[in-house]
Amino acid sequence: MDKRIVINTGPLIALMRMKALEIPGKLDLTFITPEEVRRELDDGASVGYPPVRPVWLSYQRLQSPLPTLVTSVLDAGEAAVIQLAIDEGIAQVCIDELKGRRMARAVGLKVTGALGLLGKAKREGIISEVRPYLDRALQTGIRYHPDLVQRFLEALGE
Repeated sequence: MDKRIVINTGPLIALMRMKALEIPGKLDLTFITPEEVRRELDDGASVGYPPVRPVWLSYQRLQSPLPTLVTSVLDAGEAAVIQLAIDEGIAQVCIDELKGRRMARAVGLKVTGALGLLGKAKREGIISEVRPYLDRALQTGIRYHPDLVQRFLEALGE
């Protein structure tokens, strides 16, 4: 089974805000991201946002240009995440934004997000509970639909 996953900007920022940026590095997964996501993160840092450069993340250049149709619907990071997964034959992406998640599913990719990574970490015993991370996310302005939060916590027994 392929343990690679392509991660987008949104989940990286969410994990940073939750003070959970080290958690994905403890999972039995290899995280890669396209150069476009690195640029988005660097652009944010250049205007005063905290830098997001986890040691467990590797950066990769796309083999093919982004299709114009995709970039007209998605931002460059999301489009590049999907394209990199397709180029490299990687089945799973980590995207939080709804449009990106829909597009990734439409092209046959398995989709998770920041919460999915936290849930995996709990199931694997890396963290004992997700609620403190989720609370920090909500306190720092990250929005999740209340029904999603409830179903997520119930599924994990919290």
